[in-house]
Amino acid sequence: MKHAVGISLGSSKRDKSVKVNLKGVEILVERIGTDGDIEKARQMYLDLDGKVDAFGVGGVDLYLRLDEKEYPLHAALKLVSGVKQTPLCDGRGLKHTLERRVFQLAKPQLGDIRFNQAFVPVAADRIGLAEAVAEVAERTVFGDLMVALGVPLPIYGIPAFKRVARVMLPFVSHFPMSMIFYGSDGAEHEPKYVKYFEESDLIAGDFLFMRKYMPKNLTGKTIVTNTTTEDNIALLKERGVKRVITTTPRYEGRSFGTNTTEAMLTAYAGKGRRLTDDELNELIDELGLRPTVIEF
Repeated sequence: MKHAVGISLGSSKRDKSVKVNLKGVEILVERIGTDGDIEKARQMYLDLDGKVDAFGVGGVDLYLRLDEKEYPLHAALKLVSGVKQTPLCDGRGLKHTLERRVFQLAKPQLGDIRFNQAFVPVAADRIGLAEAVAEVAERTVFGDLMVALGVPLPIYGIPAFKRVARVMLPFVSHFPMSMIFYGSDGAEHEPKYVKYFEESDLIAGDFLFMRKYMPKNLTGKTIVTNTTTEDNIALLKERGVKRVITTTPRYEGRSFGTNTTEAMLTAYAGKGRRLTDDELNELIDELGLRPTVIEF
């Protein structure tokens, strides 16, 4: 049996282990949280290096990609610097393949769906999803400056977002771990940026950012996200959400993050390295991977 392990700086409360069968290949897929303990996570990477088929790197990104350029996050790379054998998957491959194609892949369930306005709380780490959202929404609002940096300025549209990102990403590359670690236990915080949630009929991005700031009333909204537990889905239903689309498939009630899902595909492929975007797209089609659409 192949083994893909997602090691996350996030909460251990969200841990999950499942056995997945991909075309006759059985893979044990695990997500292990370390509750923000950087040294514990680092030691776990070192202990399991060469003993598992692929690592998912959770809670942080190793690189942020904008168009064809990648910006290293140096603090995150230090976390995994001792890993020599097992491929490291931070999910950026699936963010530019599976998430980029989310509405195309979900078309059998959704049809040619359109939205008036989309709100993406943070897009810097998932520009593929941001571009996909912008294609189905008349207007797209990005909250990166507000949510990630505390600057109260929304960004409207992909061209403006990319202009801001080109200026900001060289600086973000050198941020300390405290500024790039986005994991949490999912605890609720006071609603913030409510105007953009309320005005938008589509909300897309990382679930933990959403949960941190989303208002109590989400009636009629479509949510595009991933890394959701059964409790997360129940919460969204309770708040009146119309539809949830998880960009990664759900297994036993849980959608794993792009990092762990990419590690699963890397283990399946057995090449001993991260997969290219072309290879990931081929596997998405070969295995019939599709987003999960939940209608309430």
